[in-house]
Amino acid sequence: MARAIWSGALNFGLVTVPIELYSATQDHTIHFRQFQRGTSDRIRYLRVNERTGEEVPYDQIVKGYDLGGDKYVIIEPEELDEIAPGRSRTIDIDVFVDLEEIDPIYFQKTYWLAPAKDEFARAYTLLIEAMSRTNRVGLARFVMRGKEYLAAVRASTGVLALNTLLFPEDIRSPQQEIDKLPTAVRPREKEIDMAVNLIESMTDQWRPEQYHDTYNERVMQLIEAKRVGRTVTPAEPPREATQVVDLFEALSRSVESRRKGRRGTGAESGRTRGRPSEPQQDTGARAAQPQGKRKRTEPDLSEVTKGELDRMARDLDIKGRSKMRRDELEKAVKKAERQLARRRAS
Repeated sequence: MARAIWSGALNFGLVTVPIELYSATQDHTIHFRQFQRGTSDRIRYLRVNERTGEEVPYDQIVKGYDLGGDKYVIIEPEELDEIAPGRSRTIDIDVFVDLEEIDPIYFQKTYWLAPAKDEFARAYTLLIEAMSRTNRVGLARFVMRGKEYLAAVRASTGVLALNTLLFPEDIRSPQQEIDKLPTAVRPREKEIDMAVNLIESMTDQWRPEQYHDTYNERVMQLIEAKRVGRTVTPAEPPREATQVVDLFEALSRSVESRRKGRRGTGAESGRTRGRPSEPQQDTGARAAQPQGKRKRTEPDLSEVTKGELDRMARDLDIKGRSKMRRDELEKAVKKAERQLARRRAS
């Protein structure tokens, strides 16, 4: 089992929950040692004085802030320690905001929060349930390893998650960093419509288990091939960029290809979406009803794309929609539409 890397208390109004912090992610990158070509000699890095070429012990190294023009302000390690934030053992939630309001660019690293003891499980679970229902996250500051962090505490699946956030001064402006951003170029309206249709046809649920680091897999294949003396086949080069004159045609072909793929699996759509097909006799029974007494039929949401469901849920102001599965969205949209219809009828 993993060990907690930080422990303290999560404060939410007058509620205090002792918690422990655990890393939620890990680095799976394949690491290599460096060698001099043709030898088995390892390459090592040393801290050397660039003027004398001699190695400098760690306790003789100080920091310098570059003022420009070969001028520096020298700072001793002890001086930095004196102004470092104090040793904090609390995560104080100051305010709650909608999760959708935080631009993903601000998210930095994810941690899990767990109750320090079983006796605090009830208050801990209360926070998870309350945050899930409101789809809000708590913004807080806390200190870890001598550094102050801005953090967002949110509800995940059965656990509280803490995301460290970047500060606004950490975010670069694209207009200042990129000199090739388009300015007066605007696509034609029919190209935009076709691109929207393509996006809708490609919309699906987020299934992280379907995605893997294929580059790491190829690196391991390369290592194994070289270990046994096999030749490795190079990867295919990337496709050429789509020419502007062919943009609409490429979009049209893409949409048509997706439609053909859906028609090929249309017979299974009811089962693959987790919804049984409607019995034939039920349809006939409805058709046999007198025109004046025929019940209002609801739209078949099983044929609606996930993107359209999301848009419908947003228009109906359904809370927590961003964390719902497709079947949950369907139920929530149906329920909200019934409630809206009843309010209009009354």
